[in-house]
Order: sequence, then structure tokens, then C-alpha cells
Amino acid sequence: MKKLNHSEILKQRKSVTEMKQVNRHPFVVLLNNLRSMHNVGSVFRTSDSACIEKVYITGYTATPPREEIDKTALGATETVEWEYIKSATECVQRLKDQGYFICGLEHTQTSENFYNFHLPDQKLCLILGNEVFGVDQELLDMCDAHIEIPMYGMKHSLNVSVAYGISIFELVKKHREKQKIINNFT
Repeated sequence: MKKLNHSEILKQRKSVTEMKQVNRHPFVVLLNNLRSMHNVGSVFRTSDSACIEKVYITGYTATPPREEIDKTALGATETVEWEYIKSATECVQRLKDQGYFICGLEHTQTSENFYNFHLPDQKLCLILGNEVFGVDQELLDMCDAHIEIPMYGMKHSLNVSVAYGISIFELVKKHREKQKIINNFT
């Protein structure tokens, strides 16, 4: 078995123009008050890999183009649609009005193990919060559900971009199984 080199992998991938035309998984992510531009870049890169619809950036979260974001995103800010809306609550309300199911990725009294989460039959917005303080309470109050990643060790949380990667790929997996999508690309 031979490992593929970079040019062989690129031949299998879509171009930026082609990516703008593909059907995407019915998910958006809302970033609220992320302080690390590297985390923002990582969320973009993961969002491209998961082929989600859009990244919403709110609060004091940095927006592209920024060298610190681009260093981690590796071009994903060009393939994933994004929008900055200062007020996270305004953004959530707008998404609710558009029929999105709002889900906070946070430990709460009612949060559900994300492996057991039943994916709704509507588009979903996943809210990510600040690296230290998590998702703001006012946003949690607007959510239709809260999900959490089970923690088996001493630590009770993961880096926000790592938690996002784990969560969005589980949601994509559930969506693809529900839709009986078996091909590699949407």
C-alpha cells in the first residue's frame, strides 16, 4: 500500500469554485466570543472538511482575513460561507426564524450525551462559546437542546475547536445515516 502524495490527494479534491456549488450538510456553526484566532481558523478548516453550510461569527470573535486565522484555516475561509453579526442573540433569533434547530455545545443540567442525541428533521445550528466561559447563558436559554461530549478522564472539557470537530462529524454521520447517503461527497 502506497501513501498518497500531496498532488495525488489534490487530484481527488474539488476546486474552490466547485466547492461553492456542492450540496452541503444542513448545519451551521455559531462562534460566540472565541478569543483565539487559531481556534477560529480550525473551525473553518473543520467546517470545510465536514462540508457544512455556514459559519456565523458573533461578539468579539475575530473575522477573516487575518494571518492568525488563515494560518490554521489553510484556505477554508474561501470555501465556507461566513457572516459576522455582532449580536449573538440576534443571530440565533434570525436562525430560529429561518427554521433552524438551535443546539448549544455545553455542559448544562439538561445536556444530553451527543452520542444519544436524536437529530431533528430540520437544519441545525451548533453554538460554540468562549474557551474559558463556554456558551453564554442567554444563548443557552434560546437553545432547543444542549449536547455534551462525554468526558472519561479528570478534565471536564476539550479545546473548543477539538470539541467542534468531534461534534460536527458525529452530527454529519447521523445526518448521512438518516438520509442514507453512502457516497464520499455530497
